[in-house]
Amino acid sequence: MSSLKFGTSGLRGLVTELPDEVCKAYTVAFLRHMQKVKGVASGSTLLVGYDLRSSSPRMTAACISAAQSFGMQVENCGPLPTPALAFRALTLKAPAIMITGSHIPADRNGLKFYRPDGEIDKIDEAGILAALDLKAEEQTGSDGQVVIVPDALQNYIKRSVSLLKPEVLARKRIGVYQHSSVAGDLIVTVLQSLGAETVALGHSTIFVPVDTEALRPEDVTFAEDACRKYKLDALVSTDGDADRPLVADENGIFIRGDSLGLLTAHFLDADAVVTPVTSNTAIELSGLFTKVYRTRVGSPYVIEGMEQADRDGFKRIVGFEANGGVLLGSSLTMPGGTLDALPTRDAMLPILSVLGMAAGRSVPVSALLRDLPARFTRSGRLEHVPSTVSDPFLQGLCDSTRRDAFFAELGTIKENDAIDGVRVVLSTGEVIHYRASGNAPELRCYAEASNDSRAEELLHWGLKSAQETLNTPS
Repeated sequence: MSSLKFGTSGLRGLVTELPDEVCKAYTVAFLRHMQKVKGVASGSTLLVGYDLRSSSPRMTAACISAAQSFGMQVENCGPLPTPALAFRALTLKAPAIMITGSHIPADRNGLKFYRPDGEIDKIDEAGILAALDLKAEEQTGSDGQVVIVPDALQNYIKRSVSLLKPEVLARKRIGVYQHSSVAGDLIVTVLQSLGAETVALGHSTIFVPVDTEALRPEDVTFAEDACRKYKLDALVSTDGDADRPLVADENGIFIRGDSLGLLTAHFLDADAVVTPVTSNTAIELSGLFTKVYRTRVGSPYVIEGMEQADRDGFKRIVGFEANGGVLLGSSLTMPGGTLDALPTRDAMLPILSVLGMAAGRSVPVSALLRDLPARFTRSGRLEHVPSTVSDPFLQGLCDSTRRDAFFAELGTIKENDAIDGVRVVLSTGEVIHYRASGNAPELRCYAEASNDSRAEELLHWGLKSAQETLNTPS
């Protein structure tokens, strides 16, 4: 059975299931769909970019070759952050394909598609699949080798620098954990442009699958050691395609992604925030925002929520996910100039917002968290749980009697929702949330409490209780 499918954000699968002919078929299907729904004409421009996985250049060449055979002009944006390609696509009102597997292992990769007006949605995914012909006779075309045009990267750097005042990071020493992030050098350039002294660390020519929501023990140790050794004010990084940030404070302690999003929204003076149900409730408890919209997990759903916020009349709309990626739904006037809307996950925006906030207040990065409500979250998963097993479990918890019995050991339920899986808020304010993964055969569990140890206890209870239920014949 093929692992290739659309997940929470883009098409993903094993590299062995993404040979040239499959990449070409999906490229043609995407372009056919764009012709149908967006009027993209033959001879117009398709933008293509890629991350630093060893398989990405080959897949990029296949996509370019297919697009040229389809009659498209192709602008090869080269290796660059996904949000940089998305920004270029919005600016030129052109479709785009990013070859990236984001944070997943190196033996996997994917394609992320952009319409001329932004990310594709779930309806577009269905349209691409409907137009897909994997049995089509392959056309003889070019080798897909096109000269790289640097404009997308340069424009993204200018946009990032415009967020803060010039020299606002002067006298700050910032470590940049480069690993194999496509933004490794870009982050250094941007921070130096804003006056920071930078220390480039950990560059790797071998792809490192950094997952901002599931850091490896060696990443945690690396951050603590680097901050101590180099006397850093912060350590920053991203995942492979630079749409998810990592920020560690001066002690090398990483800030959770949803806290980064909350701080970023506060720095941008957001009036409306849009975030999935997996982000912690400090967002509402902070009282910083006029309206908080909760969505399912995945950037397409966050974008839907941002569009609703726009229809509701909000003017400073910020979306973010628990992985820390921030989506900007409104163009804003900032100290460094106009910051154009960019409704796709971006890592530079939260990195610069947090550093800029700390510098503006003349406090260490760690101090920014002290003003936020004390909410601690933990997440875990049960592997090898296909949807045929997780769906009945979740459906069972939608029944109030069964739900009350399942959670009785923890106390009474104050509220619940089924926006994405089943999420309950107990009378204590503690949260347990179950959902099926959109990318793998897993049941995920999220726990939230007012202290770290209690969140860990709740997660352990949640995983154990779910496993026992799954093991019990119905």
